[in-house]
Amino acid sequence: MRKSKEFLIPFVGLKLGKHHFEYQINKKFFEDFDYDEFQSSAIKVSLVLDKKANMLELDFKHKGTVNVPCDLTSEDFDLPVKGKMKLIVRFGDEFNNDNEELLILPHGEFELDVSQYIYEMIALSVPLKRVHPGVKDGSLQTEALAKLNDLKVKETKEESKQEEDIDPRWDKLKKLLTDK
Repeated sequence: MRKSKEFLIPFVGLKLGKHHFEYQINKKFFEDFDYDEFQSSAIKVSLVLDKKANMLELDFKHKGTVNVPCDLTSEDFDLPVKGKMKLIVRFGDEFNNDNEELLILPHGEFELDVSQYIYEMIALSVPLKRVHPGVKDGSLQTEALAKLNDLKVKETKEESKQEEDIDPRWDKLKKLLTDK
């Protein structure tokens, strides 16, 4: 992942208080992370950075759609995604990002790259099983489904006639089982 100036926040020059940032996330953003699960994406991320005297509080929110293949039919569809994440940035002797909600930056740092956190927030908001909405309500029409319906085995008159011509002795045996 190469650093993009768009996602670098120079927090040293900011006044104390809340600052708002907005980002439009598209397919190129995910290509920079070598993440190819989405055919396309249109996501709006809003970030509120609350600068305090000895720490930073970041509130991320995102909402939009990602184009993904359905796990059942392999048809592409736009999947709505949304989510939020909170991150606290403190200052210490060395860099530490072991905790997912707390980031410790060295005292000399003057900017913060938020692209990794945006990437993780969006990637984790996509459900593991992606099902086309047309599958759920039965309105999905695809070539594969049409071909399957054409090839479906149809009941013939001979099969139904054979069921009618059952030996009457079997009925007597079935009656013995239910007479207990």
